[in-house]
Formats: sequence, C-alpha cells, structure tokens
Amino acid sequence: MPRAIALVDCNNFYVSCERVFQPKLEGKPVVVLSNNDGCVVSRSQEVKDLGMKMAVPWYQMKDLAKRHGIISFSSNYTLYADLSNRVMSLLSRFSPNQEVYSIDESFLDLTGITTDHTAYGQEIRRTIRQCVGIPVCVGIAPSKTLAKLANHVAKKKPRFGSVCDFSSMSATELDALLASVEVGEVWGVGRRTAPKLQEIGIRTVLDLKRAPAKQLGARFSVVFERIVEELNGVACLELDDVAPAKQQIICSRSFGTLTSLLADLEQAVIAYATRAAEKLRQQHSMAGGIQVYIRTSPHREQDPQYQQAILMPLHEPTDDTRLLCHAALHGLRQIYRSGYAYQKAGVMLSEIIPASARPRTLFDDVAAQQKSSALMQTLDRINNRMGSGTLKLLGEGTDTRWAMRRQNISQQYTTEWNELAVCRI
Repeated sequence: MPRAIALVDCNNFYVSCERVFQPKLEGKPVVVLSNNDGCVVSRSQEVKDLGMKMAVPWYQMKDLAKRHGIISFSSNYTLYADLSNRVMSLLSRFSPNQEVYSIDESFLDLTGITTDHTAYGQEIRRTIRQCVGIPVCVGIAPSKTLAKLANHVAKKKPRFGSVCDFSSMSATELDALLASVEVGEVWGVGRRTAPKLQEIGIRTVLDLKRAPAKQLGARFSVVFERIVEELNGVACLELDDVAPAKQQIICSRSFGTLTSLLADLEQAVIAYATRAAEKLRQQHSMAGGIQVYIRTSPHREQDPQYQQAILMPLHEPTDDTRLLCHAALHGLRQIYRSGYAYQKAGVMLSEIIPASARPRTLFDDVAAQQKSSALMQTLDRINNRMGSGTLKLLGEGTDTRWAMRRQNISQQYTTEWNELAVCRI
C-alpha cells in the first residue's frame, strides 16, 4: 500500500493566535516580537508583502511600521501554547499515527485512508479553522521530506487552495513543479549548504532529486543521501509517536532592565529553575545536576564585562523544585560579583534520567521521597488548572523588575479567569 504522509502547518502562527480573539486584525499588517520586544518572530502576510524580513530588530522597523500602520504584539507564549495544544489534539482525530514536530507543525500518517487525500486535507483545514480559528496549510506526499515541500507549495501557490498532494500528480507534473522550487527550500538543506549545492550545479529541488545520492552522501553527510532518497519517494524517516525525552533542559531570559542586585538575580534564577523543573516532571525525568550562569550585556562595551557559570551536582537525582532551586541559589552566590550590570541569567538541568530509573540505596528516605512526589504533583495540578504561577516559591518574588519587557502583550484569553474573552449580545 502506498505510503501517505501529511504535514499540517499553521499559517503565521503567533499572528494567527492574536487574530483569533481580535478579528479586527484580519487583513491588517501585524507582527509578534521576541523576548523583550527585540526582534520580529512572526509576520502576517500583509507585513511580508511590505518586505519586512524575519528576525529583524524591531527598533529598526519603527519608521516602516509607522508609515504602514503595522500593529505589534509582545510574545504571549501562554496563549500560543494553549492554542497549539488544541490544534494538535484536533489533528490527532485524523490519524492514528501523529508526530507533533513543533508548536505549529504536525505530521500525520494517512496511509490506508481511502478518502481522496486532497478532500481529506480540506476537511482538516475546515475543522481547525472552525474549532480553533487558526488557518493551516496541508502538504501530502509519500515521505516526510516531500510532505514538507508539498506544504511549502501549498502556501506559496494559491491554485492549490492551501492543500497540495504530490501523490495525485503525474511524474511529469511533479518534476515540473520541483524544477520551479529553489533547492534551499528542501527540509535539511541549510543556508550554508544551499550555496555549496549551487556551486556544483544543484539549484532546484529537481536537480537535487536527480543527483547521485551516494556521491552527495560522501561529499556532505549521510543525511544528504537520505534527503535524495526521500525526494524520490523512498521513506527513510519514520514518524515518532512520542518525542524523546530531553537530555538537557535550559531556561533563560534576557532581563527587561539591567540589574546589579543579587536579590534580582536570585528571583530570576528561582523562576527559571521552577520552569525547568516543571518541564522535567512533564517528561517524567529527574536531574542529577544543575548549571547556573549569569552575564552582562556584550553589546554595552562601555560597561565592565563579566560572565560566569557553575555546575552544581546534586546529592541524588531529583525533580523537586525546592531542591533544584536550593542548589541553583547556592551556585549563583558563588559566581555573583557586585559592581556589574547583569543582562541575562539562566539554568540548565543535566544528567537527566527517567524517573523510573532512579538508583535505589539502603539509605533512601522513602517517606520523604513520597512526600516530595505528592507535593510536586499537587503543585503541578493546581498550576495546570488555575494557570502557571498560581502557586510558586516565595523566593520568586512579586516585584520582578528584572522580568522581560512585554509592553504590548495581549490577554491570556484561555488560561486566566480574569482575562477570558467577553461576548456581548
């Protein structure tokens, strides 16, 4: 039975999330900014048409924004994550085998589904649009690499109606289409590799499809050999039903304002260690060490510069927020130096193992471990139900002067009771 893989990708996802609860933004130029409102990380099609590139510093775009009435939003990650979860949950109904690839992309295995795949893709689009309000494009093909490419074509060529099925095309029609797409659009071909391919005459996707796989593998890497095979319809990449557990968990942010106070750094490190511990428990893991780092701004050359990190090994692997924060604070106090204007801090959990693989000894305090597990479960359950940060350690504080700037953040329409959308009839 021929294999069929679909890639469903949300269009301009962060911008689309903002438009769900503010329909007046439809048709208007909208951007969403990165941490501290620094760079553009999501653009509406109207903004793309104006020539604004991704990741450009927002302060450089102020004049363009004023001329064209571009509306900017600070990143509202809580809202985006919640809407992403709703989209992925709906997509799981369309296939027994799903791989959530990113916050706005998901692979679905459509093999064995007898319904016309283009019509099925349109049904997926209608369902997501109606139930969540997010527009999506669907690419369908015999392999993941081709499905990614089909999705790109679905976005860029209006004649496909946002759903492109490579399997429905003749070989001649497909090759003509691939000849019109630059090789840099292929999944796995980076910005540095594309010019190297062009130097040896591989300029389009069709050129890469017809290239000798073994020779490219020897010249670049075995990955390229697989890419060529996938472009020829040979599935080399399987769908991952469950994402592998992370071996490192990092949580860091640049501060909204510079700070030289140890108290501010302590609050930040506790906040980051708390978020990291939540992620650790979500994947049912424990950490054997935690690294803390702080640094000044490398862009402020007029200021004294300092950066330092320290790895704090733990007595035993744990997922307890309190123990992780205690170790992080102990490390922070060792590397902190007064007299510097700090711009960033962060933590990294390492030596991560499955919770079920925690080593046992004769000296384990089983009662204390059970109390810790029960407390963390209660903490997570309340925060998941009532909103992140409803319960937190006192040391995280409430006067977070160091927190990142988000001057134009929208409401958390789906996760905060006092910010729910209001309908007036």
